[in-house]
Amino acid sequence: MRSPIRVLIVDDHALFAEALAARLGREPDLVILPVAEDRRRALALTATERPHVVVLDMMLAGENGLDVLDALRKRHADVRVVVLSAMSEVEAIVAALRRGAVGWLSKTESADLVARVIRSAARRGGWIPPDIMGDVLRRLLDETPEADAAAKPLAELTPREREVLQCMVDGLNRAEIAERLGLSANTVRTHTQNLLAKLDLHSALEAITLAMRAGMKPSPPPESPDPLTR
Repeated sequence: MRSPIRVLIVDDHALFAEALAARLGREPDLVILPVAEDRRRALALTATERPHVVVLDMMLAGENGLDVLDALRKRHADVRVVVLSAMSEVEAIVAALRRGAVGWLSKTESADLVARVIRSAARRGGWIPPDIMGDVLRRLLDETPEADAAAKPLAELTPREREVLQCMVDGLNRAEIAERLGLSANTVRTHTQNLLAKLDLHSALEAITLAMRAGMKPSPPPESPDPLTR
């Protein structure tokens, strides 16, 4: 049985934060820590309570959420940060991802989705809204080093890790990767965690971006058999 996921909500909107904490607290695998309303409290609670995932509002009163994200990542590199924000601009999302966030959710999303993204983040996954994924990837690709430099870290991967990475580039989820490669979901998770660690990346999205910049392309779809020869 997996250990519960410890979650810290950082949001200065008391009613929203308390309602979200109460709802997430009904999830049996989540432990919701006391809410932090500002950077000081967020850093203090992260140090003492050791959350696995921090759900961070980008618009804290008098503070830039990106600065709070920087401080969290600098002092607690292992913490997984998911941004929960009223903003949805691609530039803001890319900035947060480049500074270590592993996911971005709108405050209008359901608590069920927030819970799913928290679970994914805790297992080295992440989340970007599907309707802007293409724009985010293009921006990340524009900001990634040239192909030769991007390809060097990939040389550290084992053949199986490269296969898993190719499946990620193909847009497969963990269950689909397991089915394609004939592996268990747990084994795929281990390979994903290992390749992210070797590449010194925070999320699958960053790994896909680096792989595409290095020249990896989505696999062509399998050819349909000629109906005349079936």
